[in-house]
Amino acid sequence: MSDKVQENLGILDAAQSGSREGGPSFGVRHRLLRLTWGITWALFAAGTPAPLHRWRAFLLRLFGARLAHNARVHGSARIWYPPHLAMEENTLIGRGAIIYCIAPVRLGRGVVISQGAHLCTGSHDIDDPSFQLTARPITIGADVWVAAEAFVGPGVSIGEGAVLGARGVAFSDLVAWTVYAGNPARPIRARVTSP
Repeated sequence: MSDKVQENLGILDAAQSGSREGGPSFGVRHRLLRLTWGITWALFAAGTPAPLHRWRAFLLRLFGARLAHNARVHGSARIWYPPHLAMEENTLIGRGAIIYCIAPVRLGRGVVISQGAHLCTGSHDIDDPSFQLTARPITIGADVWVAAEAFVGPGVSIGEGAVLGARGVAFSDLVAWTVYAGNPARPIRARVTSP
């Protein structure tokens, strides 16, 4: 990933910030927004009952997320940085899901991210002596199901209608209308839908 893209995401140069030795990976403004967001979610959303999706969506929008009118996020879900989250119509982020959105995460219409699933846009350059933080966006097409406790890694695109089975691990793109399972995720069969 280019230095310009990293900078646009707010990621500091690890060699200069000393993040490997405990220095920050992000600038002060970014960290303050995340701190304020974390406190807000903990106090006003995390313990709310399931039916209060509109309230939680309001809080996410307040902090910069782009959510369709009927997008739903459970209170126990963890959204790392709301400005990088976009959810289209009839999308759901389930209980205990982690959306580690250092880079943008886009969920297409009708996507279900099940309980305990983890979408992770961040990693590190293991060949860099400073262990530079890197980030790549995740894009999930319409009508995708990421099942319970599945993991989607940085830069992955999941095609429309694909399924990533429970505890599946995706580090490369998943083809549309295909069911995947395992670690690493492998295609199992085509997904058949009725009109």
